[in-house]
Amino acid sequence: MKVYIVGAGAVGTYLAGLLRGIGNEVTFAPRDLDAVESVDADLAIVTVKSYDTLAARETLRRALRDPAATTIVTPQNGVGNEEILAEAFGRDAIVAAALTVPVDRDDTGTGIPTKRGGIAFAPVGVNAHNWLLAAFAATGLPTTAVADYRSLKWSKLALNIVANATCAILDMPPERMVREDAIFALEIRALREVRATMHALGITPIDLPRYAVRALLAVATLPTPAARVLLAGRIAGARGTKPPSLLLDLRSAKHRTEVDVLNGAVARAARDVGVAAPVNAVLARILSDIAHLPQLWAKYRERPATLAEEAAAESVRAPAAKAQH
Repeated sequence: MKVYIVGAGAVGTYLAGLLRGIGNEVTFAPRDLDAVESVDADLAIVTVKSYDTLAARETLRRALRDPAATTIVTPQNGVGNEEILAEAFGRDAIVAAALTVPVDRDDTGTGIPTKRGGIAFAPVGVNAHNWLLAAFAATGLPTTAVADYRSLKWSKLALNIVANATCAILDMPPERMVREDAIFALEIRALREVRATMHALGITPIDLPRYAVRALLAVATLPTPAARVLLAGRIAGARGTKPPSLLLDLRSAKHRTEVDVLNGAVARAARDVGVAAPVNAVLARILSDIAHLPQLWAKYRERPATLAEEAAAESVRAPAAKAQH
């Protein structure tokens, strides 16, 4: 099988290693669009950050000699990437994926797994792509098929927002964040907003390899003190001192983050269906402001009370917010 990967970061190189290990031919797209050459590919995998999905789409347009013969997989975080790719290549060509293997880079820049996990696939169109499941299962990576790609991506989103935006805004590791009562309460409320938005959209949460997403969202509906008892220790143990993805985005000083397809996506979808999501809205707004104007970060670094106050003010501005408490 000929594989073309757009994005040579931790996830891209990790998946490349798995697929090469079972005899597949893997090629990485060059970063410079002018350097892209025409290729034949059975499978294309997009592993860039979501803010580069439009650029990745242009790379694929230029690279794929026969797009109709290529299946395009996106294991990216957040929601909306599949629709961007489908605009160019059609829904039947796109397969959504959720990778639950935490991946870091070694000294050579190659992605290496730090914990166990797996990968789940869901077609965006009507094609089942059973061959794709078989190919990844042959690598030894636990592989699961999911019928509804929206359930897949929104369930992964629920995992991705935990101890992410708050830690980034506060420049604080997860193990410290969970000890801040007011901030951990925001984490619980953000999850409740995700759950309420999914319900309004008619999207059913599903469990992912090694992660009980349904239990996570169910625990979030408990009174905040009870939810904290059940979740704080697990979050601290799982995330520890490792900087979450949005904090890494801010530290990269690229003036871009993936918050728009995470908390921002929740806020937009909630607004469209008449659900209040003030916590996700304020986290997305503040994080986006910091990314564009880094000097604003000093206002929030190590200052949980400031973030809690802004979230409280946002809730007052959202009349229906009480329904999420």
